[in-house]
Amino acid sequence: MIIKPKFRGFICTTSHPEGCAYSVQEQIKYVKQQRPIKGPQKVLVIGSSTGYGLASRIVSTFASGASTLGVFLEKPAANGNTATAGWYNTAAFEKAAAEAGYYAKSINGDAFSDQVKTKVIEQIREDLGQIDLVIYSIAAPRRTHPVTGEVFSSVIKPIGDSFTSKTVDLNSNEIVDVTLKPATEEEIRGTVAVMGGEDWERWMHQLKGAGVLAPGATTIGYSYIGPKITYPIYKEGTIGRAKDHLYATSKEINNQIKDIEGKAFVAVNKALITQASAAIPVVPLYLMLLSRVMDTKGLEENCIEQMYRLLGSKLCETKNLSSADQMIRVDDYEMRDDVQEEVAKLWEKACAGDLNIIPDLEEYRKEFFKLFGFGFDDVDYDKDVNENVPILSIQSQE
Repeated sequence: MIIKPKFRGFICTTSHPEGCAYSVQEQIKYVKQQRPIKGPQKVLVIGSSTGYGLASRIVSTFASGASTLGVFLEKPAANGNTATAGWYNTAAFEKAAAEAGYYAKSINGDAFSDQVKTKVIEQIREDLGQIDLVIYSIAAPRRTHPVTGEVFSSVIKPIGDSFTSKTVDLNSNEIVDVTLKPATEEEIRGTVAVMGGEDWERWMHQLKGAGVLAPGATTIGYSYIGPKITYPIYKEGTIGRAKDHLYATSKEINNQIKDIEGKAFVAVNKALITQASAAIPVVPLYLMLLSRVMDTKGLEENCIEQMYRLLGSKLCETKNLSSADQMIRVDDYEMRDDVQEEVAKLWEKACAGDLNIIPDLEEYRKEFFKLFGFGFDDVDYDKDVNENVPILSIQSQE
């Protein structure tokens, strides 16, 4: 079939298999051009099919030579519909890993469920014995509690007062006002239940209890803080409350695994264009301006570059962190004073209509399309392609 991008709201409902494969290959190519990393050799990535999770898996494999097990919830192609981008990403990654002689298997299912946790533990026991790095990179709209059956939903809202600011309307290419009403206590609770640290802790508790954590194992949960511009909708909003819970959980996990000399950290990563960030008011405009400033200063990093720096150098630096500090700042370039000062100035100009943001908007849209495999110059999007692409390890398990 010939596949073109189709949208519903902020979500692209189609994905391009060859475009996604090209994106994965470009990330692998970057990693191969860097120096090898002496890192963990048996890695579990929970949320491994897109973004930081996928990049972490690529770096672990092609920079450290690690065996990786990935967990995600994605849809294969069916009934004339394309697969999700994460499905195509994983298919391309596993194919490349197999060709290079690396172990790579994947489990497709609800990572919040105990059934998937049990399946992962069984896979580790069968193939790997124990793992020495667990990456938790889950971003989901809802979660069903595995014990109570309660369904929680996450929301993007301020806490306390309504919030009005500027954002970008990607349909009209205009800067518009947006007002969000404050979250209710139930919405705050739901967001923390989905995006906080409870499920991460549950994973670590079950992995340790099953004896599949190697002595000295490390676990990292991914987070974001952001600048003051986004505080009301992010750091001080419902998502921020959930991320505070994630950080508090890292300390609890650290205590739980210290008897095997394990360590738990939260990595605070740079703001990037993702499916989730596109739906957060204020954030798209901030991302456009941030990219302009960081690119000018030679500081811009994409997803794979961030994860290579995290696993290649930042993780090593944790040896110098105090026992009370479980936070790794990979957003250090973004949060530099000179960067944020320039972004703030551009923000004021953009909101006043004094700044031409059309070039930034065009670049933003291009990067957003790439999340779904579209917009790569070297891919022929007028060519008939097969949307039914298998994931090697999942095919072999059926």
